[in-house]
Amino acid sequence: MIAEASVVGVFRTLLILIGLFMVLRFFGRLATAKRNQDELNALNEEKRKFNAEKERVSKNLGKTKIAEKTSGVNDIEDVDFEEV
Repeated sequence: MIAEASVVGVFRTLLILIGLFMVLRFFGRLATAKRNQDELNALNEEKRKFNAEKERVSKNLGKTKIAEKTSGVNDIEDVDFEEV
């Protein structure tokens, strides 16, 4: 069987290849935009947490905090005071 290349067939094949390229490029840009948005959201969340911690630290600056007794093993070590 002999196959002939027609102008219409070649044109149609080129249009299909160009269409596939455009669709793949579109999905690539869509994936890039989604990744960038996710990174931006993570960055904003990290910035929000940093600012909240900074505000908490500045609010409690200079205050003494007394550790509450907890049931079980304490990590606090009693040290005897000796006069020199």
